[in-house]
Amino acid sequence: MQELLNTIRGRFGDPVFLVALAAALIAFAVQSGELGTSDTQHRLQSAHAFWTGEPEVSPNEYPDFGVRGRGGKVQSFYGIGQSLLMLPADIAGTFLERLPAFKEYNGNDPAVRNIIVSYTTNIFLNVLTALVCFRFLRRLDFSEAQAAAGVLALLVATTHLHYAQNMQENNYIFLLTFAGLSYQYEWLVSGSRRALAIGSAAFGLNLLTRLTTGMDLVAGGLFILLAMLFEGARGRRLRDRCRAYLTVAVPIYLVFGFLDRLYQFYRFGSFFNTYMSLVARETRQRDPSLPLNFPFTTPFHEGFLGALFAPAKSVFLFDPLLVVATLVVAVGWRRLTPSVKAYTLATWILLLMYMAFYARYFVWAGDFAWGDRYVSSVAEMAALLAVPLLLRYRGQLGRVVWSVGVALIAIAIAIQFASVAFWLSLEEYQMDMLGRSSFVVGLRFKNIVEFALGRVDPFGLANAVDDPWDYQHLTSWNFLPFQLQHAGQAPAWVVQLTLALWWAGLVGLILTLWRLRKSVARNGPTPTGLQ
Repeated sequence: MQELLNTIRGRFGDPVFLVALAAALIAFAVQSGELGTSDTQHRLQSAHAFWTGEPEVSPNEYPDFGVRGRGGKVQSFYGIGQSLLMLPADIAGTFLERLPAFKEYNGNDPAVRNIIVSYTTNIFLNVLTALVCFRFLRRLDFSEAQAAAGVLALLVATTHLHYAQNMQENNYIFLLTFAGLSYQYEWLVSGSRRALAIGSAAFGLNLLTRLTTGMDLVAGGLFILLAMLFEGARGRRLRDRCRAYLTVAVPIYLVFGFLDRLYQFYRFGSFFNTYMSLVARETRQRDPSLPLNFPFTTPFHEGFLGALFAPAKSVFLFDPLLVVATLVVAVGWRRLTPSVKAYTLATWILLLMYMAFYARYFVWAGDFAWGDRYVSSVAEMAALLAVPLLLRYRGQLGRVVWSVGVALIAIAIAIQFASVAFWLSLEEYQMDMLGRSSFVVGLRFKNIVEFALGRVDPFGLANAVDDPWDYQHLTSWNFLPFQLQHAGQAPAWVVQLTLALWWAGLVGLILTLWRLRKSVARNGPTPTGLQ
């Protein structure tokens, strides 16, 4: 028993364990019990269809969702990646939902199955992301304190927090991309072919989630190349390292690319098309007035500049930490290590690639989403080093840069906390139905104040939203205890229990952060970077 207690005490002094625990509690605190969007619900249905035989697309959803595939069968058109991720939780949630204890509740919202899937999957992703990012930052020679601060900033000061509640593919893509970067960089440092294979497999697995993540594996290769160049690798040495990299990475990428194409053939009878082309063809058949280039109908400058400056979608408004990263890198460029320079350039190039690719898409920002969801994950990657670099070079950057950086970090945290307060569709409804301001961030803070003050119909949507479920979901704090209480379908003791657990989670998070601060204060940096 004493040995067990000593082990537990040791764990609570380990920064890695504490960072992982904090990540789990952050994800736990922001769950609403719902998946957040219909996109994720459709992907969950695909997971459900894998093992139950149910259709991937309900007949009454077509043609609003789905596309006809082989044999005229209506198929979901999303990649298989996130569905596979949710599959274990879907199986567990389905069996739990069928227990006699939930007989009276079954059929209500939030559904038991959705609660199980959202909690387990999002906590799992958050913990793994924290561990991978902490590991990567340590590899870049940041101290434990700087790495821990960087991970926590990612989790609560970027849109990563929002997508830990609203389960689009973003955080899964982020995790796989960062695992790819981390392990491939380990290969560069240590020469481990195993690490290179793991990193390449993580990048390849991304292809099953969203085919456009092929840009992520290109950025991963660019990061490795730039790191070698900044370290002075030239000539034969550079060629040998590139050859060794390609020998391992390319075959793995081809395997995952083949699996994606095989799934495409299984559904639609072709190895060479994409769901986007199939949806475009069916949509034009139903509406011949659409242009031939549908869905790429937005003027390039509108989508590209919109991702940067549009008040409803600007990456700088929704991820202000990106401004901090840009400021610190611009002022301190000459002080940065070669690997940090390589990472910064690679992530910014990747961000520009995503912006350019989606600029002409008819919903270039992802439609109903907090910010521009197509570029959010990449913006988080580019912003990851903001806090670690600000801490590392505090003395050299000067008081002005430090003060501006701290102020922007505080603003970023406030924006991300606001992002999970209500369902993401709230401001979209207000803009579409009431003509409210497109400055979404400002509108969200106004909504929080109005709701907190208990104004009658604070959002003005009582006579505008026809769907009762939507209105119920919009008019409650977007956390599970409050959603259960507002819906009035769960027993009072269940509501009280979930509320007590929610508050306990918040207290646990505060204690974990306090313990983490004490733990990292005792330790200095351990050089582990590229030699």
